[in-house]
Amino acid sequence: KVIKRSRWLLLRNRDNLKEDQAVKLKELLQANQSLMTVYLLKDQLKELWYAPSEDEARQRWRDWFNLAISSGLRPVQQFARRLRDYREGIVASARYRLNTSVLEGMNNKIKVIKRMAYGYRDSDYFFLKIKAAFPGKVR
Repeated sequence: KVIKRSRWLLLRNRDNLKEDQAVKLKELLQANQSLMTVYLLKDQLKELWYAPSEDEARQRWRDWFNLAISSGLRPVQQFARRLRDYREGIVASARYRLNTSVLEGMNNKIKVIKRMAYGYRDSDYFFLKIKAAFPGKVR
């Protein structure tokens, strides 16, 4: 009964939970050991994206992967093996701190420049306009 209708509770960040939701989450995780394991692995995997360096991200990946494989939960093991093919992209997030919102903003700005550039005869000038629009670091 505790587990039913708790999907969204499990998907929310622990920091964003209200007091009654935190109590319900605690009860839920105590009621099911496998669910507790998966929840902790989820939190640890999220930390990988906030690694301060690429080496730290690689270490966090290795730690998480080993925990997932040794968890004894077959769906978690399958997920970890599938995710292994994407580890270089995941680790690269420590080097390139771009998220999709920043990229979407950059793409939209380039589209506006392209619309305004109608009639430019020189593609070099177009690329200079793009470089001028993004002069410094993204963050």
